[in-house]
Amino acid sequence: MRPSEAARGGRRVQLMATCLCDAFFDDAAAAAVEVLEFLGCAVEFPQDQTCCGQPAFNAGDWPASRRVVRHCARAFPGDTPVVVPSGSCAAMLKHGAFLEFEGEADRPAVEALGRRARELGDFIANDLGVGAWPGGYDAAVAFHHSCHTRGTASGAAATRLLRSISGLRLVEFGEGEQCCGFGGTFSVGFPNISSSMGGLKLDHIRAARPDVLVSGDMSCLMHLGGLAEKGGAPLRTRHLAQVLRDALRNGGLI
Repeated sequence: MRPSEAARGGRRVQLMATCLCDAFFDDAAAAAVEVLEFLGCAVEFPQDQTCCGQPAFNAGDWPASRRVVRHCARAFPGDTPVVVPSGSCAAMLKHGAFLEFEGEADRPAVEALGRRARELGDFIANDLGVGAWPGGYDAAVAFHHSCHTRGTASGAAATRLLRSISGLRLVEFGEGEQCCGFGGTFSVGFPNISSSMGGLKLDHIRAARPDVLVSGDMSCLMHLGGLAEKGGAPLRTRHLAQVLRDALRNGGLI
């Protein structure tokens, strides 16, 4: 099964790799590039990109966040889609920046960037029109819906793509809509509460006995994977981009 013809149009996109890809999840960024190129996209990677501005925004330091967002808008010029392998960072560009730039003279440029920002799964399923994913992935998969993708098309897009992969069994688990407890700076300011929330989430996930935990947000995977390892029962985690890329490799398509 091949992607729809709509996905093979040779679209130009810019990839925002995110801070976590840069520091911890470089393979997720590489997988996103491979997936987008398989779909016929020409992927550009602006070299001077840094952060979306969310850490300072969440901490309440909006002046510092606005400085980062202004740089982000300069780093991603033009009118091509900015594809982000993170629902959290995409939400910051679409919604957080919109709030903190109210009354600012450069708000139009920031809003324009937000309109072009696309979470990876949402872009593949809804912008490119891919309804089913080729290749194969023999595993039971639990998919974690991150908080920042609620109310967006990203979660449904990701699960639709995952369900379509040959051999992949998507398993449900209890309290699937609950937060993993990370919350960025929340996990630093309230570590005990954060860890307890993560532990409860892990209990529900383990009860479903998945082979791998998948999410579109690396921050959630880092938090849950770290807690699982620290607790002596490591849990295999993969970003959505890695699963899509690995399915293509398993099918001999890349």
